[in-house]
Amino acid sequence: MVSGKQLADFGYKAFSGSMMLLTVYGGYLCGVRAYRLLQRRRERQAREE
Repeated sequence: MVSGKQLADFGYKAFSGSMMLLTVYGGYLCGVRAYRLLQRRRERQAREE
């Protein structure tokens, strides 16, 4: 029989793990967007010169 504390521990670990993954994924998406913006800006500057 699983005790309530074990269940709560597991739930917390699963929740914090998924939150960590979401945070990492969100950071990755932000990084990709920023990188693309910088690339476009560089391309525009290269064309203007």
